[in-house]
Amino acid sequence: MNNLDKPVIEVKDLSIGYGSRVVMQNLNFSVKNGEIFIILGGSGCGKSTLLKHLIGLYPPFKGDILIHGESIVHAENGRKREIMRSFGVTYQGGALFGSLTVGENISLLLEEYTEMSKDEINKTVTEKLRLVNLDGFQDYMPAELSGGMKKRAGLARAMALNPRLLFFDEPSAGLDPISSAELDRLILNLRKEFGTTMVIVTHELDSIFSIADRVIMLDKEKKGITAEGDPRDLLNNSNNKWVKDFLSRLSLKRD
Repeated sequence: MNNLDKPVIEVKDLSIGYGSRVVMQNLNFSVKNGEIFIILGGSGCGKSTLLKHLIGLYPPFKGDILIHGESIVHAENGRKREIMRSFGVTYQGGALFGSLTVGENISLLLEEYTEMSKDEINKTVTEKLRLVNLDGFQDYMPAELSGGMKKRAGLARAMALNPRLLFFDEPSAGLDPISSAELDRLILNLRKEFGTTMVIVTHELDSIFSIADRVIMLDKEKKGITAEGDPRDLLNNSNNKWVKDFLSRLSLKRD
């Protein structure tokens, strides 16, 4: 098996939660290279909690998470930071620093983690903003941007170090249908151009059938994965009524 065939993420017997509360248990799944992988489920099922474990912010109760074949759970602090720098994360609302310009938000990572000159940093900032259709907005303050533009600026920042893996937390939350569709097209174009692997956590999935290669569906009652696969196959062939109802609702919205 060559590196392109190896899973980018492997989750093994993972149990997660916070405090003493177990939210999900015995999770097992993997994410393939270049895949757009979506984590689905109803509100409060643990999608965001799972994301925070995948990116190394929370330690699990049990199990392991491998990123590019290396455990982010058991890595020592220095090595863990290296693993975390190998991927980018986009947060709800963009999570930009309000006191910095859009360009400064992106250049912060480049200044801290690379040896680039100021000219090289400025060129990279311009390039990343072009990729997310924000040419010429580097001197704008986040407060001057629309909700969709903030999300795209946050994506440009997440791409600053050219990660092979991107995580998205509720990318369409708060967006109007046109902005949401524009973000979907951007995600597909980035995967096509760079082969980036993407993990998307969301409960607003009108676009699921146009961008997802594969999904897992979390069940709050069972505290586990209740379905996994191509969403189109799950919609047409699943024997689980909750799964079909969930995806049928999304399908009707899309029509």
